[in-house]
Amino acid sequence: MTFKDFNFTADLLDGLQAMGFEKPTPIQEQAIPIVLNNKDLIACAQTGTGKTAAYLLPVLHKIATTPPKKGVNTLIVAPTRELAMQIDQQVEGFSYFLSLTSCPIYGGGDGADFVRQQNALKKGADIIIATPGKLLSHLNLGYGSAFKNLEHLILDEADKMLDMGFLDDIMRIIKYLPQKRQTSLFSATMPSKIRGLAKKILHQPEQINIALSKPAEGVLQAAYVVYEDQKARLLKLLLDGKELNSAIVFAGTKVKVKAIAQGLKRFKFSADAIHSDLDQERREEILRLFKAKRIKIIVATDILARGIDIDSIDLIVNFDVPQDAEDYVHRVGRTARGEATGVALTFIGEREQNKFHRIEQLIETVVNKVAVPEELGNTPNYNPRTRSGGGGGGGKKWQSNRKGTGKRESKSNNKRK
Repeated sequence: MTFKDFNFTADLLDGLQAMGFEKPTPIQEQAIPIVLNNKDLIACAQTGTGKTAAYLLPVLHKIATTPPKKGVNTLIVAPTRELAMQIDQQVEGFSYFLSLTSCPIYGGGDGADFVRQQNALKKGADIIIATPGKLLSHLNLGYGSAFKNLEHLILDEADKMLDMGFLDDIMRIIKYLPQKRQTSLFSATMPSKIRGLAKKILHQPEQINIALSKPAEGVLQAAYVVYEDQKARLLKLLLDGKELNSAIVFAGTKVKVKAIAQGLKRFKFSADAIHSDLDQERREEILRLFKAKRIKIIVATDILARGIDIDSIDLIVNFDVPQDAEDYVHRVGRTARGEATGVALTFIGEREQNKFHRIEQLIETVVNKVAVPEELGNTPNYNPRTRSGGGGGGGKKWQSNRKGTGKRESKSNNKRK
């Protein structure tokens, strides 16, 4: 199957050809006909499956082939500024030969950005891509009439929006929208809270569930079982002397992200952090430098790293085991794209063993536990099934290659067994 089989307008096909798109991915193949047929849609598909094009292409075709109406035609809501920017860039690429207007709405800009966003809502735009909080700040100023003729509402990465506490904001935004509209909800996972949201805002939706793919065969996965206070030293030891084009270090909190980046800089690594305390201009600058290989290491949380869309990442380091097993696949999927190869390393703290065991069950793979450098001393055993809240039975028990007692030993006894 090719994109020509969808009978897209010639100008849209020209845009696809210019961007090098030839064959649809599974999510595109299933979602595009549903959106073209004006059905509501709930789709479960992870990052990297081509879901953005799955909803953008049919919407762009419909905008290009129907008479325009006053106001906004399509509203896309995304959890972060980085993702909103990424979606807007794809809109620009796909619609290069089309005559339509779009505007991203997110915080962190200057007065000129606010005026540009304000004008797009007052005068109308074909597509608005917005983060929930910033869009509400505009709507509170009385621009709700911009959406009276809205035809498409798309919620992208809905699970992350709910995790970030945006449920109330989303429901408030929907009050400004006409009841008669097409709504599409895309989510990497489908917990009960997402199904509850879908029941409230979708009408007899079609459903698509693209199975969570396993990490690519080109990814070399390994893990280190360590005490929490050994992680920073382990990261330094692993990076010392390595020639890297680009690497991403994922940490669980903003505080850790800052501390890790500061530590790497102190040891003269080419590194920087992306976190919510930075203004938008600085965050965009860091991403530009990273893409240009002038910064080699980015430290970020899952949410803020979602705007990093780079193919040639050599190394992924999970400084913390992700809370959700699916996020491990998303993180690891940022390396070894296409025919490339890459390395994904995970530091498993004492209290993170159950979480990592659930990851191994999800990907149906026992990840190799590698011996830590000798200078770090003793490490814990890996035995998640004996800990409270374990990941259940099945699977092979592993122990780290450096023996440990589960307790820190005195310095005099801290010798390799």
